[in-house]
Amino acid sequence: MTDALTDTSTAEPPLADLVASRLRDIPDFPEPGVVFKDVTPLLADGPAFSAVVRDIADRRRGSVDLVAGIEARGFIFGAAVAHELGIGFVPVRKAGKLPGRTRGVSYDLEYGSATIEIHEDSFVGGERVLVIDDVLATGGTAAATCELLEGSDAEVVAVETVVELAFLHGRSRLEGRDTHTLYVVGGD
Repeated sequence: MTDALTDTSTAEPPLADLVASRLRDIPDFPEPGVVFKDVTPLLADGPAFSAVVRDIADRRRGSVDLVAGIEARGFIFGAAVAHELGIGFVPVRKAGKLPGRTRGVSYDLEYGSATIEIHEDSFVGGERVLVIDDVLATGGTAAATCELLEGSDAEVVAVETVVELAFLHGRSRLEGRDTHTLYVVGGD
């Protein structure tokens, strides 16, 4: 697997530059010492948001049956990509947020631990799924999502994120998976 900064699966500079120009740093959120990469300015810019959605959809068209979006901003990107592709969307939620019977998995993240869940009947088996989130940080949430979906008999085809914090080495937790990021921040 190649280094995140030299990975040929990252976006060409114009889209990466557009994404970078629409990010906002929020220091000390959600806790002191963490610099949160806020994508809401990107979401508020209709043409930029559309460009991101089209880019992801064009790369995955015909290769996936469903999109799974990780709470919360992964819902926004994931639902838009699913709509663009004309396929269904599965929300990956924090524990206790879904009604009905669920399946879950617990994992560690950069500032604590969490549990994510899907509806028990989200998959019948064999669906090809694209996982989408806004930011790849330590990779814990994305790796846990892949584990949860595969434990539900789905096939995770790829993981797409808008931003990657390469200095946290989250891509290493997704080793062997088709992982694509539009804009990579930092590195060794």
